[in-house]
This record gives sequence, C-alpha cells and structure tokens, in this order.
Amino acid sequence: MKNILLVTLTAILVIPLLVACAPAAPVSTGTLSTTVEPSASVSQTPVLPVMQSTTVKPSATASQTATVPPGTPSATIKPSVSASQTPTVLPGTIKPVDLKSEKTRLTAPVVSSSDNASLMEGNRDFALNLYQEIKGTDGNLFFSPYSISEALAMSYGGARSETEKQMAAALKFKLPQAQLHPAFNSLDQDLATRGQGAKGKDGQGFRLNVANAIWGQQGFNFTPAYLDLLAQNYGAGMRIVDFKSSAEPSRLVINQWVSDQTEGKIKEVLPQGSVDDMTRLVLTNAVYFNAAWLSRFNKEATASDVFHPLTGNDISLPMMKNKARFKYLENDSLQAVELPYSGHKLSMVILLPGADKFKFFESALTGPGLSSLIQQMQDDSVKLTMPKFSFSSQIELKEALSQLGMPEAFTDKADFSGMDGQKDLLIEDVVHQAFVAVDEDGTEAAAATGISLGATSIELNFKEMKVDRPFIFIIRDIPTNSIIFIGRVTNPAN
Repeated sequence: MKNILLVTLTAILVIPLLVACAPAAPVSTGTLSTTVEPSASVSQTPVLPVMQSTTVKPSATASQTATVPPGTPSATIKPSVSASQTPTVLPGTIKPVDLKSEKTRLTAPVVSSSDNASLMEGNRDFALNLYQEIKGTDGNLFFSPYSISEALAMSYGGARSETEKQMAAALKFKLPQAQLHPAFNSLDQDLATRGQGAKGKDGQGFRLNVANAIWGQQGFNFTPAYLDLLAQNYGAGMRIVDFKSSAEPSRLVINQWVSDQTEGKIKEVLPQGSVDDMTRLVLTNAVYFNAAWLSRFNKEATASDVFHPLTGNDISLPMMKNKARFKYLENDSLQAVELPYSGHKLSMVILLPGADKFKFFESALTGPGLSSLIQQMQDDSVKLTMPKFSFSSQIELKEALSQLGMPEAFTDKADFSGMDGQKDLLIEDVVHQAFVAVDEDGTEAAAATGISLGATSIELNFKEMKVDRPFIFIIRDIPTNSIIFIGRVTNPAN
C-alpha cells in the first residue's frame, strides 16, 4: 500500500498590517488565490496561516479507471506541455510540471440553502469534536478545522466503500459526495467576498486567502474524474514531481509553496523524512488570514498586569485595553465577548470561564452549545482587558481522527480507488501546523460606526471583562457561522 500524508497549515495575524500586507504570492496553475475577509470556502483558496497537506502513497498501477460520485463530470487530462506526452521531472529537479484537467473551477455552483446549512452544521460539529480529541495536549492550542476539513474533503473525494462511510461519519459530512464538494466550493466563494470594502492600517482590506495544490508522482495515473472533481470544486491542479527519484527536492518545493502562501509564517510543514520514494500524492491546503480590529486597542493603554495560568505561578505580562460596544454575554459560568474585524463579516469570540472552571467548561463545550452561546450574546458597553499573544501549534491528527471514527483510512484496508482505480492508497498521517499572533493594531474604526468609545464616555455603565485566566477563542465567519479557527490560551507567555 502507498500512503497519503495530510498536512494542514494555519497562520493568522491580527497585527499591524504593515507587517503582513504584501499581496499573496502567485499560486501555481490550478490553484485559486483570492482576497477575502476571514471566512473561507472550499471554492476559494485563501492564504492564511492554515495549511493542509496530504501525502498519498499508492501501490498499484494507475492505468485503471475508478468510479466517481454520481454527478461528478469526467474530463480529459490536459498536460501543460503537449497532450500527447506525459510531463517528466528529471531527478533532482524541484520545479514541478503542471498537469491540468480541461475543467475549470465552477465560480457559481448551484447549491441549495439546506445543503449549505448542512455543511456549516457538520463543519461546526467536527470542529468541536476534534477540539475535544486533541485538548489533552499541554499548553496553548490553535488550529483551523476549516483547513483540516477541506484537505480531508479532497481525499474523501477518492474514498469508496467502508472508508468513505467512516470518513463521512468522522468528518460530519452529511451530504452525498455529488452535493458535498459543490457546497464546499460555494462556501469558498462566499468567503472570497468578505474583504470587500474593509480598510486596513495600510489602506488595504484584510485578507483571507485559501490555496489548494496537489502534488503527484510523474507517471502515476490518477483518474480524470478525480482530477476534474478537484479542479472544479477546489481550484486545485496536479503538480507533477518525482518522489521516487527526488523525494527530498520534492519535499523542499512543497514546503516553499506553503511558506509562500503563509507569508513565511509556516516554513516546514513537511519535516525531513516525511516524503519518500513510496509517496505518490501530497494534498496541500493553505490558509492565511491578516485582519485589523474594527475597534482598535490603544497601545498607550497597554500595561503589565497579572495573568493566572492553568498551571504554575502567576505571571506578569502586557495586557491590552479597550472600551467599546461589543456583543457580550455573562452568566454564572462564563463571560463571552465578540470582537469584530474590519468589514463586520468576521470576528473573534472569546469565551472566559469562571475562575477554576476552565477544565469543566472546556470538556462540556459542543457545537450546538457554542451556537447557543453566540445566539445569546447582546450588544453592550464593555471595558475589555486581554493579553497580547503569539504562538504556534503542530499536531499529528491520525490518532484523533481514528478515535472520531475513521480508522480504516490509515490501514491497508483503506479504499481510495476513486483516485487511481486501485485499492492501493492509504493515509499515512494528517499533520496540522498553525500560527497565531494578536496585538493592539488594526484598522481604526471610523467615527460613524459608533464602535469605538473614548474617554468622554466614562459615565456609561460598562460591563468589565478581564481576560486574566485561561480562555478559548474562535474566529468565525458571521454570515455563514463557519468556524475558521479555534484555539485556547492557557499561558500567553509561552
């Protein structure tokens, strides 16, 4: 059996746009890159700090045809060289050759509102289920369930039989394949519009860039139907490399692509030795998010204060301060606040459990429970104090995904015959790497918005929220209620 390696990458920045405002690097043939506000959909490929990569290692001939989901069109493979010859990559060469389906990405997929709702709900439940599986890791945590879902959806497009059923159950894919992939595509298209009209510190709108790319072994035949599915729904073309003779150069070129898409925040998603001569396919999904606060924090107000970590002694660190109108909720168990980004379409939701209640709250958090909390939030005047933080996470997801119900995909019983017509592929691992940085900077709210409140408003009855203990944060797309990122901070100093 050959192996599939899924690698996911996330980089998110809420920092001065001067630091990360350059246009996203061009994406190779078949990959779509767009400027968006923080909410990605499968049809587009934002370049945010999230990146998924799947390494598939086949073990059969590629000359056979595989069945594809009903309704999936079949197309001729059209190499970027001549249609009569197979692209070749010389040993040691690290420049991939593009192999494209004649099909192009569908820019206006027909998807019902019920299908969209099913996808959002399933992605939400998967996000919280996965969080529960990996929350046992020590310290701070950050990942993009959206990126992971999209990379696995590309693999799911080639899954059949019991492997397909298990993946659908674990990933909460409730739609049949013929409806699922267009729904992902539609979500991407929506997310691609989020940055329109938003202003950043540098005069540009904030960006949510999502990019997909597929890296295949030269001479290995993937079915035209599978390549069509990826091209039409994920904007991903096949990049031909030579894993057999040049595994290390191939690894380096993939890592460089990831670094380009995340503006250098994730430099080595594929560690040395992760790609070898048995690798046949690597699926990558990169997400890069750079946004400005709608209501900025005043740097002059930032001052040292005490934070109470989950474990260990209290620490002193810089705490940001803001007074503004925010969505807010307070009950016996927690305080919650929603901080919008410029454009009003994406936001960060901070969930602050009561003192000594973090573990209990974290373990009880579910998808429906999160939606209920957000629905209960109301506009209020809030005096907010919270820490600056910056950290990265790297997580191997094989065990967690197996526990969620898809163990077969990682064994010799795996059936990914939809990719190459053979039952010769399995997923070796799913590796996710993410980076997040949050500080005071961002776009200043215009006076007309009524968001920022100055010193003259001190008479107002502010609700005080001091984020001085462990908290959970979520970055979501407000119109679709899609969770793009989720994380926790147990010690901002780490």
